[in-house]
Amino acid sequence: MDRRATTMAALRTALDLELPAAMELRRRVHAAPELSGEEERTAARVSEAIAAGGAVTSTEVIADVGRLIRIGAASGPSVAIRAELDALPLTEHTGSHDAATNGAMHACGHDVHLAAVAALARAAQRVELPVPLLVILQPREERPPSGAKEIVAAKALQEHDVRAVIGAHVQPLLARGVIAATEGAVNASTDELDIRITGRGGHGGYPHLTRDPVVAMAQVIVALQQVVSRRIDPLHPAVLTIGSVHAGSAANVIPDEAHARGTLRLLETGERLAVHQEIRTIATHVAEAFGCHADIEIQDGEPALVNDPLLTAATHPWLTEAGFEVSAPLRSCGADDFSHYGDVARILMMFVGVDPHPGLPPAGLHHPTFRPPDEAVRDVALALLSGYIAGTDASIVGRVGTDGP
Repeated sequence: MDRRATTMAALRTALDLELPAAMELRRRVHAAPELSGEEERTAARVSEAIAAGGAVTSTEVIADVGRLIRIGAASGPSVAIRAELDALPLTEHTGSHDAATNGAMHACGHDVHLAAVAALARAAQRVELPVPLLVILQPREERPPSGAKEIVAAKALQEHDVRAVIGAHVQPLLARGVIAATEGAVNASTDELDIRITGRGGHGGYPHLTRDPVVAMAQVIVALQQVVSRRIDPLHPAVLTIGSVHAGSAANVIPDEAHARGTLRLLETGERLAVHQEIRTIATHVAEAFGCHADIEIQDGEPALVNDPLLTAATHPWLTEAGFEVSAPLRSCGADDFSHYGDVARILMMFVGVDPHPGLPPAGLHHPTFRPPDEAVRDVALALLSGYIAGTDASIVGRVGTDGP
């Protein structure tokens, strides 16, 4: 039997033994969520659960509260798996026995991801690994400053000689048993827009004596939509959303200033700088047409998440071996700072189908009623395992030892 097939079979058997404890860990993490930058207890709880396997090679703190946990040989090339530590500032409305009550919620499935990573990490300590496994428990995925970006900047992954980083994210748009592993861009780059228009305020009954920044801002918001509809190839996914607009404090007073914030999402990274300039040009000249002045700030966010073609293709057979159906390509204008790991290694982010929790209405990510069943832990763990096995291929990780993986 092929060495990787033997490793896959051994890890699947070991994983089955670890799943009950992992599901219990998921429930405890779900009940005690922590927001971005405050994940100390979550990181400690998950890392302690992994270390209890008794065969961890090393553990180190990174990005303030994150962890890097190595399993297998202490040196040489490795394959990493990642899970996110943070929750969202939402009040949970699932009615589950383990529902959070502290104003935070794991509404994006990070509790499932953490438990799945813990299960695979514990299973990995039961078998002889062809390539070391590096667990990344990453803080601050939901808000800046990005935990992934900080981990990459610290050069810790280079020190562990990471050749591939594997991620898996629950996705209620897919049925359980279906996984999307799509090559190329699967999540968009994301930039934040801040537009401030200054005019001259005055009495609402004497608009001719003012330069109304509210009317100017309204026109800017409408005009900016042509960036997507008329400045970008219609075959290239793009989104420009203005989600926050503020001006004035009284119905009969024209204010001096109007302020708007929004987000720009692009899957084609080569268009980013040109689109930034289009936004500045349109906002500036539309405001000037209304006798106002526009100040535009564009804060660069996450780059597009681009799955490595070789790693993606190598993972498909192992997903099938694990019993999953590989879906048609799935891309979205969502964003994930997992994209930063692509600066130092081959990366693969998979989307794992989940069924809504029995008795609850269907809910999407970031919704206060989103709670996948505990069985999702197994599916995510098997997806990560499939990616790990693919990553041990000599064409990806290189030759290890004398006979390679």
